[in-house]
Amino acid sequence: MNKRDHIKKTKRCVIKIGSALLTNDGAGLNVAGIALWVKQISALRKNGIEVVLVSSGAVAEGMCRLGLTKRPGSLHELQAAAAVGQMGLIQSYESEFSKYDLHTAQILLTHDDLSNRQRYLNARNTVRSLLDLGVIPVINENDTVVTDEIRFGDNDNLAALVANLIEADTLLILTDQSGLFDRNPREHKDAKLISEASANDNSLAEMAEGGAGTFGRGGMATKVSAAKLAARSGTSTLIAAGNEEKIIQRLFAGEDLGTLLYAEQTPVAARKQWLAGHLQIYGKLILDNGAVKKLCESGSSLLAVGVSDVQGEFSRGEIVSCVTCDGKEIARGLVNYNTGDVEKIKGKPSKEIESILGYVDDAELIHRDNLVLI
Repeated sequence: MNKRDHIKKTKRCVIKIGSALLTNDGAGLNVAGIALWVKQISALRKNGIEVVLVSSGAVAEGMCRLGLTKRPGSLHELQAAAAVGQMGLIQSYESEFSKYDLHTAQILLTHDDLSNRQRYLNARNTVRSLLDLGVIPVINENDTVVTDEIRFGDNDNLAALVANLIEADTLLILTDQSGLFDRNPREHKDAKLISEASANDNSLAEMAEGGAGTFGRGGMATKVSAAKLAARSGTSTLIAAGNEEKIIQRLFAGEDLGTLLYAEQTPVAARKQWLAGHLQIYGKLILDNGAVKKLCESGSSLLAVGVSDVQGEFSRGEIVSCVTCDGKEIARGLVNYNTGDVEKIKGKPSKEIESILGYVDDAELIHRDNLVLI
């Protein structure tokens, strides 16, 4: 099957729009461009594709509003510009998406939010809930509080991490370039566009030379790095020119535009390989014979009712081993409740979880997408 055919089957995607496209070379937000991208994203949404938008432009918009012609050198001035610009950026998206009867939600993240397991899960659940409600989440780095030590580095990396977070099929990075070339097209007129390559091809980094412009932090090298990061969860990455006519619709229709850096595995396969190879197991769930049979024969999620005993100390989102009553490991996965809560709900049907704990996060103890048979 042609690699582009997989793009046509996308059900969930992350779209990142860069500063060079959004900011009219420092003359404020590219309102006309935003209107066109929003129209195309709205069409995707109405075709059943879930979309998360990662948008640059807050600092650049803040600079324009504050009358600054040069990017501030001090961290606090940058944070101030971001705080001012974020208002205009989100206002523009909200106004445009409302024309298509779509709601938007602003989410600001720092690296700490995605490195702390509890906050990672909270962020994932929030984004997924918004998608279930038909909302377009608009995500940006929380420039107003982040420091250089904990920042993502640029919104390309942030977009890749968001793709990991929601297990997206496709990451689309819209830029002011037609895609990835075998050498810098600004310096070499004979540079050739790379139509497609594996995201894990190490030679790509050598081709992605050149820096970012005045208003952005990332160049083509960061996009190649982001594609490699996204591929860890099975997400393929498209890099394309955002100012091409109907670029988003044409790419998701499978047209050979831009550069496709494809993942070697599907999102589910990549995730399950990671689970199977994960060395640190935080606890054990001892299953009854009925649960063992369902997991092994039906590929079902693990419910609390099938757990007869609990061993170890684990928190929500950590990896636990699922074993038979005689100690044989049959599966492992990411557990949705901590040790204390599992002790209370083990052997109980899912409908009783809320009355026992006073809350319910998930009906499953381990969802089948987060569980792999050993």
